[in-house]
Amino acid sequence: MVDGVDFSYYDSNIKRCEPRQTWMEQIHEEDPDYWDLETQLAKMYEQIFRIDMNILGKRFNQTGGVHVLQKQYGCKWEDGIRATDGHEAFGYDGEDFLSLDLENMRWIAAVPQAIPSKLKWDNTEHFGNRKMYFQETCVDWLKKYVDYGSSILERKVSPEVSLFQKDSSTVCHATGFYPEGVNITWKRDEVEMQEDVDVGETLPNMDGTFQKRAVLTVSPERRKSQYTCEVEHISREPIIRTLSEEDDML
Repeated sequence: MVDGVDFSYYDSNIKRCEPRQTWMEQIHEEDPDYWDLETQLAKMYEQIFRIDMNILGKRFNQTGGVHVLQKQYGCKWEDGIRATDGHEAFGYDGEDFLSLDLENMRWIAAVPQAIPSKLKWDNTEHFGNRKMYFQETCVDWLKKYVDYGSSILERKVSPEVSLFQKDSSTVCHATGFYPEGVNITWKRDEVEMQEDVDVGETLPNMDGTFQKRAVLTVSPERRKSQYTCEVEHISREPIIRTLSEEDDML
């Protein structure tokens, strides 16, 4: 993924890396071996994951059932200030397992079962090579992907904002925006609320845009105050929706 957009995909059924965006097809013109090499790498990781799953099953004393091992790694580039940031982490059955502390050149075990891996990798890891990958190689590829998909990745689409009732709460819902960075706040009499508000995660839409919601729950004695929802997005000035008594939404 780049900026929240899927651009390449592999699984053990199709057994081949394939582009998920039309703009990624042009990489074949520059590098005819790109997809073959990515496929070889993905197949290698598939085999490694199968071995790792057997090891972790023993460490967690599991003899059956469905279990999930996840690996996430990547880098970030902020144009203008030339800042880079790399991360790598593993999760098991939805919980943190092992993460890379690149600054201090070490691995951090989140659970006791991860300690053997931490000790082994701390002693055999070439951290200098990994730092070079995250700060140089990964960033170079990131810039290339952004250049390929600039017409999509650098576009700005404003959110559509609506208020609606859900059970005893009111939802401020923003959807259809791109890029994914958005800030939603509820205000009571023009003062930002810290309590009685639950802000959800930013979620993807099927068309490549995003959605997010902030749920307001208000006690009966506070209903006569004025409540507004403010949505801030890079595409435009803040959008404000006011909840009035006439709306009868609380």
